Amino acid sequence: QVQLVESGGGLVQAGGSLRLACAVSGRTFNIYAMGWFRQAPGKEREFIATISWSGGSTYYADSVKGRFTISRDNAKNTVYLQMNSLQPEDTANYYCAASLRVRPTHAYDYNYWGQGTQVTVSS
Repeated sequence: QVQLVESGGGLVQAGGSLRLACAVSGRTFNIYAMGWFRQAPGKEREFIATISWSGGSTYYADSVKGRFTISRDNAKNTVYLQMNSLQPEDTANYYCAASLRVRPTHAYDYNYWGQGTQVTVSS
């Protein structure tokens, strides 16, 4: 099993920044990639970004490209999501996930999920 614990969410004004963290533990040797998703009330879970377990390959949704950056710290087994220029439409519950697939971009590609962390952007 793989355990994921997100942190770093909160309330921020439009134009501000937040950095989310996802601590990964457990049987990590099968993980190919990590990803971030978000889900707003009444909406489907939306893919944001993914990074290979080695950290060498990243891929972003068009909606966040240029504003959000996914990264990982191998020594700490932690994945980060740096979010800049936040807007009210970025308000959602943000989830970290782990996949056994290469370059997974859909929720069904992921095998393990964190509990989520709330991000609220005020106008």
